[in-house]
Amino acid sequence: MGDDPAQRPQDRNDFDQRLAAARNRAGLDKPEPAAEAKSDGSNPFSLAMRLGAEMVAALVVAVAIGYGLDRLFHTAPWFMIGFVPIGAIAGFRNVVRAMGTTPKD
Repeated sequence: MGDDPAQRPQDRNDFDQRLAAARNRAGLDKPEPAAEAKSDGSNPFSLAMRLGAEMVAALVVAVAIGYGLDRLFHTAPWFMIGFVPIGAIAGFRNVVRAMGTTPKD
């Protein structure tokens, strides 16, 4: 524990290299969890959740537009009846587009 110049690192780079090697041996340098959890969407559960969300979102938007127009023009339920099929078609279109972008095995 003395001040022996032979035991001191010669420069900062040498110290950094030895520190990195010691941390690696001790198992302290692990990849970040975000890098491990990164997903390309190929997980079947995540794909099913995405497709379900696409369909539900399109229908909710269509029903909201239909309901709003019905309230605005006092024509209940005609705009809602008209917009539900439009929302379903948009939802199916989004699902087909999402399925087309999945990686092929």
